[in-house]
Amino acid sequence: MILLSLARADLLALVKNPRRLLLSFLLPIVLLIVTNGSKATHHLGGALYVMGLAIAYGLVSVSILGYALGVARDRENGVFQRLRVTPAPTWTIMASRLGMQGLANLVMALIVVIVASQMHHISLSATDYLLVLAISVLGGAVFVAIGQALVGLVKSADTVNAAGRILLIALIILGLFGQSGSLGGFWESVSRWSPVGIVMTLFGGVLKLSAWNSQDWLSIVACVGYIVVFAAIGIRWFRWEAQ
Repeated sequence: MILLSLARADLLALVKNPRRLLLSFLLPIVLLIVTNGSKATHHLGGALYVMGLAIAYGLVSVSILGYALGVARDRENGVFQRLRVTPAPTWTIMASRLGMQGLANLVMALIVVIVASQMHHISLSATDYLLVLAISVLGGAVFVAIGQALVGLVKSADTVNAAGRILLIALIILGLFGQSGSLGGFWESVSRWSPVGIVMTLFGGVLKLSAWNSQDWLSIVACVGYIVVFAAIGIRWFRWEAQ
């Protein structure tokens, strides 16, 4: 009952602050618009690759600039400090936040898939939609874990905001230019096994199941590894108070 009450409150707060979500959705939608009907789509590997790239960037934006910054702001405003004096166990407080963030990730991924299907004329079956959403859940967990580690290591909300933007730019560069080979062979390998790279690999794999190979399985293992490592960091060093 406590968990349901917290989830209801977090969902209400999410609905009442749609601007933050809309700004997070802006990056993937802009990417789809910019690449629509241009040579960039072919250069990046086709419409399916662009759709996976847009979802990956959307997950990064929603999880790092949305989740991490939101948690940091609430910590500075004393929200967590007040919640800890209630009968609610600490795990329910974070579980509620993570659950609402997972829901936001799913909504964002579904919107991007629908927009990409219309703009880039991609035909997807019901199975394709389910597989894409499943990878979105896994990829979203990776980036939420990174956001949790960020807010665990950095106390100031302003610093979290600045660090999150720098991290977002770095992941964009790795994802957009690294896998195309523009940054050289070494950076191409780094990009392929970066959080954005493995999520994009999985999107490509589930949309072409006939070409599924060992690299796709290793990408799943890498996702789990990222989740475990960053979640452990975020939980270990997380502070409920700003001071």
